[in-house]
Amino acid sequence: MSSFALLFTLSFVVVTMALSRWQKLGLEKDIAISAVRAAVQLLAIGYVLLFVFRTEHPLLIILIIAIMITVASWNAGQRGKGLKGIHWRIALSIAITEIAMMALMIGLHIIQPTPQYIIPISGMTVGNAMIVAGLFLNQMKRELDASRGDIEALLALGATARQAIQPSLKRAVKSSMIPTIDGMKTVGLVQLPGMMTGMIVAGANPVEAVRYQILIMFSLTSAAAITSILLSLLTYMLWFTKESSLRR
Repeated sequence: MSSFALLFTLSFVVVTMALSRWQKLGLEKDIAISAVRAAVQLLAIGYVLLFVFRTEHPLLIILIIAIMITVASWNAGQRGKGLKGIHWRIALSIAITEIAMMALMIGLHIIQPTPQYIIPISGMTVGNAMIVAGLFLNQMKRELDASRGDIEALLALGATARQAIQPSLKRAVKSSMIPTIDGMKTVGLVQLPGMMTGMIVAGANPVEAVRYQILIMFSLTSAAAITSILLSLLTYMLWFTKESSLRR
């Protein structure tokens, strides 16, 4: 894509802002700021990745992935405001998920251990794990609001905190995984995913692009399960006080 053609992509932003103004949604400023941030961030990471791909230094790869995990955990942690220590628990869950995914892919020789493979796939893994973590925390809030009476009754009958909150945890884990599972059910029929589309546009063989997309879909489903289950194990006590009573 030429720079001239890239400039014309601003027309999509202008149309969105015009629709917002027409409907008096008040989103024009947010749309403009988001568009500028997205462009600057993507161009910056493009040049950074160009440098990393040329040097192929392991420490640079680890640094980039660490930054991804830090930003993702901070963003997902905003869904759990008021829960002490939620950010590092999310970071730990995402980090373990990332390590497990990369260990399997590289250990089984599914991908080559080069920055061109590791960084983009890590970005998709961490990004999906971030979304799952945010969905889990949102659902847990709703679960506790709806099931507070049941949980307190179980505690009064002598159940441990884990036993009392286990049904809510299970429902939150299932809810956080639904978008990933639904996406896998309809991929290829309802949508052509970004990675596959990008490879085809770049001139890759469509069948080869499909193979990589299958890898991504399967790995993201596994990553969603690992992240949500780990997060349920690491965070359930945060919903209780030191006296094992449910927090307000």
